Amino acid sequence: MPTSIISASDLNKTYHNGGLHVHALKDVSFSLPAGALAMIFGPSGGGKSTLLQIAGGVDRLDSGSLEVAGIALHTANEKQLTRFRRDKTGFIFQFYNLLPSLNALDNVCLPLLAKGTPIKKARQTAQYALQQVGLLNRQEHLPSQLSGGEQQRVAVARALIVKPALVLADEPTGNLDSSAAEEIMSLIQSLNMTLGITFLIATHNTEFRSMAGYLFEMRDGCLRRV
Repeated sequence: MPTSIISASDLNKTYHNGGLHVHALKDVSFSLPAGALAMIFGPSGGGKSTLLQIAGGVDRLDSGSLEVAGIALHTANEKQLTRFRRDKTGFIFQFYNLLPSLNALDNVCLPLLAKGTPIKKARQTAQYALQQVGLLNRQEHLPSQLSGGEQQRVAVARALIVKPALVLADEPTGNLDSSAAEEIMSLIQSLNMTLGITFLIATHNTEFRSMAGYLFEMRDGCLRRV
């Protein structure tokens, strides 16, 4: 059996805002094998983004146990979480999160520079990552000079550059037209197959269900496999 990259048991998370209590995760349990392509569907406010943030070490649980890529996130301290986010995960966001003053190459370099990689080596690695997503010929372009689909390809390259064990994608096609969305999802599927990197994707778009090996539905903080 494949090694589990995510093992989650009874995850709970509640946000408090004044007198309002939002139960974002309710006893969520699931596992995911290394190399999987998984998608989580469900309405806005159902807990999808919270689950990705917790799986990526960005937010903390209230209770439960969570192991990702061999790291027990529920007991990790801040230093361990920082190292986990830097070395083990890549993030893809709906609105790309590229720095507008940097060209595509330098945007992709950033995670390696944060690890202390020399800039020459970081740029060489970034060029290879851009080649993997079909954008090497656009490496000198600023985000404003790229289409939405191209900006998301840069974001994918940036997520891949540290060779993460897990890539978390939160609505990666939510800001794209149907053609660009299909290209991005096909690219993710291809990278998953060729590189063996695990992808966990939160999305409203049910059109791409057939691409996933693992499907989940999330509603009102509850997760179930479908």
